[in-house]
This record gives sequence, structure tokens and C-alpha cells, in this order.
Amino acid sequence: MSDEEPVLRGETHVGRVALRVADLERQTEFYRDVVGLAVLESRSTDDRVVLGAGECALLELIADPSAPERAPAQTGLFHIAFLVPNRAALGDALERVRTQWQLDGAADHLASEALYLSDPEGNGIELYRDRPSEEWNRTESGGVRLDTLPLDLEEVESVGRGRASVPRETTVGHVHLEVSSLAASRAFYVGQVGMSVQYEYDGALFVAAADYHHHVGLNTWRGRSEPAIGDPNRTLGLEWVELVVPDRETLEGVRERLLERDSEITPEGDTEFAFSTRDPDEITWRIRIENGS
Repeated sequence: MSDEEPVLRGETHVGRVALRVADLERQTEFYRDVVGLAVLESRSTDDRVVLGAGECALLELIADPSAPERAPAQTGLFHIAFLVPNRAALGDALERVRTQWQLDGAADHLASEALYLSDPEGNGIELYRDRPSEEWNRTESGGVRLDTLPLDLEEVESVGRGRASVPRETTVGHVHLEVSSLAASRAFYVGQVGMSVQYEYDGALFVAAADYHHHVGLNTWRGRSEPAIGDPNRTLGLEWVELVVPDRETLEGVRERLLERDSEITPEGDTEFAFSTRDPDEITWRIRIENGS
């Protein structure tokens, strides 16, 4: 198998994302009231809050008021992208943002329509909906062509239904990361993890399991060159991202490719169904089997 040959199946997807935050109460209120997630679990004993859609956990907030902010040169999160199931839900999200917060931007990306904002601690957020995959514009290599075009916000908001929360089908559709080297990131996410390149342009690379437009976005737009700081010197911001694979065979395939290229892996707890690793910029990924225990 070549390093460019995709091996992850379409059932693979992004799971939960964890953020280390300074003000847990304020961050919880933002993700509940503006983003529209439900509080699924609140543990005062270890200062954690889990939010999600329906009964599915999507975001974990970890309180650490003494943690320093991410330095300007550090790699890490560009945005978390919450995928809503339809345009009406995107219209509801736009109404919540305009009423309670501030919209940073919006775009028609051809395959999707997106709203952009930042949480109270500066973490980037995307709220988006996909167009039907049969409408996506494929490249000659089979990837998905993306663009950044104006989005008619008034039209989007007009189809909203005034809902205060996201539908239960909402997921984390993708994460977008700021990295120091696209070549090194490509070697890791494509060559080791097994994703496919979907699109690349102007300092950015978009990779995915199977033929989705992207599960991971990677960019060098702001010239960040210092790796994210891991234990014990954690900074505020991205703590880890979860990649969920469909079965044991897929998990073992990822594990083997990582070990073949001398990447470190760490078991998650006492289970054989999950492990963690770090990309070239020290961003932690937890990789687990769907419904594994």
C-alpha cells in the first residue's frame, strides 16, 4: 500500500472534542445557549462538563483556570465544526448567534454552507450543513472541490424554525487544525492514519475517511511553528480529538501503520478498543471503535 492510498472506510468519523477552558460556567452557557448543545453530564468533582445532541456526547469542557493561553506561534485548533442535518437547523443556529453572540463570517463552500464564530475564550467554531453528496463537485482525482463564496444569510435565517437547540442528529462533522507543515501533516493523516486527500489549495489541505469532503482540515495560514504543549504544561484550547472507526480490524490497521513509522501510541484506560497518539504538532487524537468498551 502506498502512503497516498486511502484505507479508512466511510463509517469512520470524528467523535468528541475536548477543550481545556478557563471559565467553565461561561463556556458551558455559550455552547448550550448559542451553539445549541445540551448538557449531558456535569461533574463538579473533577470540573468537567459534557455537551452533545440527543444522547450523543460531542464536546467535553475541562476546567483549568490556571492554564496559560495558547501562544501566538503555537499550533492547535482552528475550529470545531458542528454539522447540523439541514438548512432549517442552520437557520436556527444563525438566529441564535445573531441574537446572543456575534457572527465572524459565513461562506458557501459548494459542498456545504457554513457560519463562523468564536467562543468566549477564542476557540473557533463552525456551524454548517452539507448539501447532498450527489451535488458535490468532484475533482479529476475523485476528491471534492471546495471554494469560499458569499452566503445569503437572510435566506438561510428565513428557513429557520426558531429552535433553541440543535437537532439530535447533529455531529462533529470535522475539525480544522493549525499546523506547522502540510507535508508532515499529510504524511501522518494520509500515510499513517489512512485518510484520503480530498482537496488542497493555498496553504490548506483537506483529508477524510473515504469520500467525505473532509474530516480534518489543516492549514499553515498564520505561520504557526511551535508544537502544541502537552502534559504537564497544558495550555487553554484543544485538549484532544476523537476519531471513531467501525471495527477492530480498522483500529488494528491504524495502530500497525503508526507503529511502523515509530509514532507513539498509548492505551486508553484498560481497554483494547481504544488508544491515543499525537500528530507531528503534538495534537492528541484518541482513536476508538464505534460502541467499543
